[in-house]
Amino acid sequence: MARKSETKGRVWLGRAVWAGGLLPLAMLVYRGYMGRLGADPIAVAMNQLGLLALVLLLLSLACTPLRIVTKAAWPIAIRRTLGLLGFGYATLHVAMYAVVDQGLDLPSIIDDVTTRPFTIFGALTWLLLLPLAATSSKKAVQALGAVTWRRLHKLAYVCGALAIVHFTLRVKKDYSEPLLYGSVLALLLAIRVVDAIRRRRAVASSGETRQGGRT
Repeated sequence: MARKSETKGRVWLGRAVWAGGLLPLAMLVYRGYMGRLGADPIAVAMNQLGLLALVLLLLSLACTPLRIVTKAAWPIAIRRTLGLLGFGYATLHVAMYAVVDQGLDLPSIIDDVTTRPFTIFGALTWLLLLPLAATSSKKAVQALGAVTWRRLHKLAYVCGALAIVHFTLRVKKDYSEPLLYGSVLALLLAIRVVDAIRRRRAVASSGETRQGGRT
């Protein structure tokens, strides 16, 4: 009975995360429809979509550190959803750039992606997110194997770092916001590193104890 209740709670939690994650998109569309995106609506929409992608990516990366700190299981239940939402917003961000801003002018896009550091870091972020989104299902975990899957998905931290560099290059002057996101990413990574060191020491200590018991 307790397991059934827990499963039902996680289903509702997942639905709430989807609803909460899509709400900013609905609000952005509404503002655009009502003409409330300012003098440069394309730039505002692209910036908002990119920022939402970064925030959701960081939230997905926060799930494992949150589980480590709190010992709660529910953060892992929403990690995939947050990651997919982040990838979705990143894809919309790229689509806005390529289709709306550049008008699918491929020579211009190629020149932009190969010469401007700002665009290069953005493109690299999205390209690295692609295999993570494609292998987010349980079937992908089984096909790759848990060890390989975990190694692949460590790229999420690389994506986070690249996205923050992309953001930093865009703001040009006031770096306070990208520094804030960079600090959050560094903290999340630090928690993972400290936990990995702690677990390795525990395994080593356990091995020494067993060896001592045999002598």
